[in-house]
Amino acid sequence: MKVNLLDLDLDGMAAFCERLGEKRFRSVQLFRWIHQKGARQFDEMSDLAKSLREKLPAVCHINDLSVLSRQDSVDGTIKWLFDVGGGNAVETVFIPEADRGTLCISSQAGCAVGCRFCSTGHQGFSRNLTTGEILAQLWHAEHFLRKHLSSRERVITNVVMMGMGEPLQNHAALFPALRVMLDDHGYGMSRRRVTVSTSGVVPMMDRLASECPVALAVSLHAPNDALRDSLVPLNRKYPIAELLDACLRYLPAAPRDFITFEYCMLDGVNDQIEHAQQLLDLVRTHRGKGVPCKINLIPFNPFPDSGLKCSPKPVVARFAQILVDAGVVTTVRKTRGDDIDAACGQLAGDVLDRTNASQRLARLRSETGQPIRIVHRERQA
Repeated sequence: MKVNLLDLDLDGMAAFCERLGEKRFRSVQLFRWIHQKGARQFDEMSDLAKSLREKLPAVCHINDLSVLSRQDSVDGTIKWLFDVGGGNAVETVFIPEADRGTLCISSQAGCAVGCRFCSTGHQGFSRNLTTGEILAQLWHAEHFLRKHLSSRERVITNVVMMGMGEPLQNHAALFPALRVMLDDHGYGMSRRRVTVSTSGVVPMMDRLASECPVALAVSLHAPNDALRDSLVPLNRKYPIAELLDACLRYLPAAPRDFITFEYCMLDGVNDQIEHAQQLLDLVRTHRGKGVPCKINLIPFNPFPDSGLKCSPKPVVARFAQILVDAGVVTTVRKTRGDDIDAACGQLAGDVLDRTNASQRLARLRSETGQPIRIVHRERQA
């Protein structure tokens, strides 16, 4: 079977070249051609020895993802729907701003966490993406944008693992992908500009800190265990106190001196004054010293069957002001790309019919003869 070179970090590329009888510097050349120059064919790689260029097509390839659709928002946001085979598809979103270009990348086809407020989970969970499938989203978007913007410079300055899926439940594929993003021979990104968002997979937060610490965003969404249990079922396994302990352990290795807490604003659910006060108590007094943090309030993006509504703007503003007045850095996320369903929590769209989740579940129900309770795996990151 041919090796997909997008699956390899630099050490993996070096090992691959060694198996071919090539020296390490050839792996660096290959790495740069693929990630920095966007080469798709080996005959483009002019500084490789001709003998190597002729050898490579028989043993490896650069496997891009097929684009099922691309949508362009009026605000400049671009959403791609990529085919990952087996009837599965994932979405990737580019968000341009005056001082940065952010790419939101998926890590799984579907999600297996179970939050109530994100449409992505309503397709069910299909599978983890490979390292190559994670990186192909960045590779495709970066070189597409360079071509269409006629830019020789890097267009994507920030990557957020906040697309479909829970990244830390796919750590085996995620960590090599992060290393490629950070590698100077790859995309050369700063650790501060690569963010992993998690709903709180505590053991893997510790692994991330030790193996590849980047900026960390935690999908909190509730200030107490009873409410978070109902919104983020993973909380039943890793309750808030354990989650905040993991945040404190992460900080010494983190590229920033704070953790970002994501908080989706749900009308009448988690947006009251008492919730703001409880949130303040959490971040200021945990373990007697609190957790250095920034709180990012996210207006909920409604979708059919959620049974939830977005908090009114005055309620969001009041909630934010309580936090700000107490000295906690707080932002309200600006909604981008909502005309193409690319805003936070909306990454499902056409994917719903492609994963056939309802059909699979109906088939399983008929095979077992047992009713199946579905806990949708959703994230609003």
